[in-house]
Amino acid sequence: MKRPGAVLICTLGVAFVCLDATVGAAATSQPKPTVVKGSGAITAAVEQYRALLGPDNGGAPGSQPSGRREINWDGVPDEFAEPNGYPPDFFNASVAPRARGVVLSTPGQRLGVSADSDNAGGAAVRFGDINPSYVDTFTAFSEERLFSPVGSNVANIRFFVPGSSTPAAVRGFGAVYTDVDRAGSADFTFYDTTGKVLGKFPVPKSKDGLSFLGVAFPEPIVGRVKIVYGSSKLGPDDSAKYDVAVMDDFIFGEPQAAND
Repeated sequence: MKRPGAVLICTLGVAFVCLDATVGAAATSQPKPTVVKGSGAITAAVEQYRALLGPDNGGAPGSQPSGRREINWDGVPDEFAEPNGYPPDFFNASVAPRARGVVLSTPGQRLGVSADSDNAGGAAVRFGDINPSYVDTFTAFSEERLFSPVGSNVANIRFFVPGSSTPAAVRGFGAVYTDVDRAGSADFTFYDTTGKVLGKFPVPKSKDGLSFLGVAFPEPIVGRVKIVYGSSKLGPDDSAKYDVAVMDDFIFGEPQAAND
């Protein structure tokens, strides 16, 4: 049933794409965001979300008045990919092309970016160094590296004016997931720059395939996003008991300096 005040448009087929202008689990007086979802063949959903945020501003330091930034992980060198740890601020360097304004953290052991197929150490792709079955379990949207916390199924994203230590806010955040088998096992929780919850949004399921979730507010008010990656940290075989999922591309609004 259509919820009061909702704007929901879905296209059915091999994939689905939905735009929903209602807020997630936290029903408050906060501005209502637009939610873009996709499952299966997600390219249309990704392109809709990109268009919603505006043009890609690349990786130059400093803020632009509008637009978006993206991370696809393929620029991460072997020294910071599996089996090595990924530096939390790799994509907030002070020089292009790494000035994207994102710093990541996890309550787990470390952050991880999967090895590519020609890495010098011969590590298995798609987190196969952690569990060999993941090589066949996970697929990539933009070849070929993927991202996940290691030792936990939770990661946090904080935003900064690209290339600086100045806290920032963004209009929204979206990302590609791979292998979300069960509805409700993966989600985003959005917070403003004071720590107030703006909403919690579930990632659509796509067993053995790709999912996309993108949330965009009318103004840049998002200071942090908590990401849940399925029901288990990396390690166990993906199964009815453990829904193990990882992520590919990140797409987010241009980071703007947060109000004091």
